[in-house]
Amino acid sequence: MESSSRQSNRIFLLSPANLAGVRAGYVMAENAGSDLSRRLRGQGVTLAEVFSFISGLYFRGKLAYAQAFSSPPCGVCGCHVITAGGGLLPPETVVNLDKLREFAANGIDPCNQHYRAPLDRDCIALSDAVGNSCEIVLLGSIATPKYVEPLLQIFRERLVFPADFVGRGDMSRGGLMLRCVEAGKELVYTPILAATRRGARPPKLSPFAVSRKLRQGSKDRFNEAG
Repeated sequence: MESSSRQSNRIFLLSPANLAGVRAGYVMAENAGSDLSRRLRGQGVTLAEVFSFISGLYFRGKLAYAQAFSSPPCGVCGCHVITAGGGLLPPETVVNLDKLREFAANGIDPCNQHYRAPLDRDCIALSDAVGNSCEIVLLGSIATPKYVEPLLQIFRERLVFPADFVGRGDMSRGGLMLRCVEAGKELVYTPILAATRRGARPPKLSPFAVSRKLRQGSKDRFNEAG
């Protein structure tokens, strides 16, 4: 059943970038010469910046969407990134190469306590901070238990996801969220407890003219890390 009414408070949980992929290798290699890699080995960079490069359109879409539509209770961060070993972290958290390698070494598996224990700890603290009237929106895969299983145990009926995610791949989800940000139109959410988590692939998105601001942000990150 879809959410028929909007909660006054809403927080977003973002799935992390794939640290085992090719783009992660570009910035995590010991001899990588890009500006992003050098800063990662030095003072560090934010999760938002490094994950936006590694994951590209998908993470950039999730981050822009969460920043546009979050409405957290007073004193609570409206956007958190799920990490492999660090629990929930704000996108502005600065990480270095050692921390990323630590995350990469941890499997995102509900049975892995190195992933699960910090996540449970932070989700319980978040649940206590926001109360029962705050909607928790997962921007990530619901087709596997890696995020859904631990989050459902704590947030229960408060945990929702965008209904339009069903059947879409990562790139399509990223494009959809950027379109929503441009249009100022929020997606409809469905409680995960009673949701259909798999479905037919929806029609392709129509061509999208990215705004100058979003386009320039993507170009800057690519030039910096490439």
